Amino acid sequence: MSLAARLTAIQHDGRLPTVVAGVLRDGVLAETAGVHADVGTAYRIGSITKTFTAVLVLQLRDEGRVSLDDRLDAHVPDTSYGGVSLGDLLGHTGGLQAEPTGPWWERSTGGSFAELVAADDGTGAVAAPGEWFHYSNLGYGLLGELVARLHGASWLHVVREQLLEPLGMSRTTWGPVAPHAQGRSVRHFTGQLDDEPHTDTGAMGPAGQLWSTVADLATWAGVLLGRRPDLLAEATAAEMRTPRLDPTYGLGLQLAELGGRSLVGHPGSMPGFQSVLFVEPDTGDGAVVLTNATTGLDVRAAVPALLADAASDAPRVEPWIPTTSLPADVEPLLGVWFWGNTATEWRWQHDRLELRRLQVGTLTSTFVRRDDGVLVGDSGYHRGETLHVHEHHLECATFLFTRAPYDPRVFTAVR
Repeated sequence: MSLAARLTAIQHDGRLPTVVAGVLRDGVLAETAGVHADVGTAYRIGSITKTFTAVLVLQLRDEGRVSLDDRLDAHVPDTSYGGVSLGDLLGHTGGLQAEPTGPWWERSTGGSFAELVAADDGTGAVAAPGEWFHYSNLGYGLLGELVARLHGASWLHVVREQLLEPLGMSRTTWGPVAPHAQGRSVRHFTGQLDDEPHTDTGAMGPAGQLWSTVADLATWAGVLLGRRPDLLAEATAAEMRTPRLDPTYGLGLQLAELGGRSLVGHPGSMPGFQSVLFVEPDTGDGAVVLTNATTGLDVRAAVPALLADAASDAPRVEPWIPTTSLPADVEPLLGVWFWGNTATEWRWQHDRLELRRLQVGTLTSTFVRRDDGVLVGDSGYHRGETLHVHEHHLECATFLFTRAPYDPRVFTAVR
């Protein structure tokens, strides 16, 4: 099966508005594909940004300007988390809370570093430094300021000068530069799309602000593999992928066993976007995936699928298409209904009403809407049966579906 076909299956299963991907072999971009988008389209990469911040900190360490054992306040004295070491911040073992105080930072316009530290006074800590792993976006906001102060320039300026320009990564940027995808979220039951804002996250930018492309991230993979010693020593790249307290995280890199491969890299998400970059250090094989959907990209399934042998066989599917027209009489039927105590969900997708078991997500039947508005099963257990819509329940061949388990308004009436 071709890469395009494998990517289409990922797009279909995840209900992704658009998706692009690339496969690396021996550290080089070997194949690319896109569904509903050109592979050169830029997407927001979320927490893959952290790998850039981590490399900048480790460059400073390799230059002898910092030690990973240094407390943050040795270089950035004006924070309430000054006692946390740089190594613990890089490895998410500093005990910091996951998110900065205030509104959802990924979806809100960010402020200055002074505003960030004023809002985060240390009371949100969840553990003592070095006690256990707890992923912290806030920690990378602090590391970004460390980089800026030691270089005497903004974090973005340092990223450009130290990394992007030497690598020729001209499509990796702070904000969206055309051609770029619009961030989307998919309404769960209707399949309709909503736009998500492309926020400037300010001082939290080093944790998740960047936009990039498949080709640029394939280039970046070479740094993470230790194949650009002019920018990052091979031994330092190996150190990044050495676990600290948690076996799944090193210094700015996640470690994952996927499809029988030991991979390193990072996933990313921002409202309207998901991304993933994982590579295998031993072979240089890897995958990049970028999509403009808030949810739906199953990293643990997608990466092995893209890296699978092209000769592998699987059922071919058509791309998922968002809903653009929803019949008014269908919308009230969508959502969660109970068959007895068993929860089911009803979605509108590809001009059909889908019945799924909520616990496992299994599709059990679909119904088509005739011109007269009647819904008739066209696949699955209820094929050929008519779905009858009542005031408080749905009925199909004696199967009763109610908004609450065994709704007495329905079950009393039929006894």
